[in-house]
Amino acid sequence: QVRLVERGGGLVHTGDSLRVSCVAYGGTFSDYYMAWFRQAPGREREFVGAIRWDGGYIYYGDSAKGRFTISRDNAKNTLYLQINSLKPEDTAIYYCAADIYPLGRGRPQDFNVWGQGTQVTVSS
Repeated sequence: QVRLVERGGGLVHTGDSLRVSCVAYGGTFSDYYMAWFRQAPGREREFVGAIRWDGGYIYYGDSAKGRFTISRDNAKNTLYLQINSLKPEDTAIYYCAADIYPLGRGRPQDFNVWGQGTQVTVSS
């Protein structure tokens, strides 16, 4: 089973762009569907998007369409999330998650491996 470590969060300003990454250790990264979720204070964990094992299929949650781009590099065991035109409401802890074959579409319970999260704070 892989272990996931997110990197790249921080304090940014409204309108900035940011790329966060998730490195997988152990296991075979290319076996896993990967996903990004985020959780703001006092709110439920929200699905951002997911990408198939080979990168050939990507889907996004409704709130992430347009400014968010998910990609992966299986040679580097790394998942990426590019966020453009950041807004204060994007402030959250961003988590990556993995599963061999998620049964649902965008539910936290569909993914059984999680990273510790990385904080993204967007100042106005």
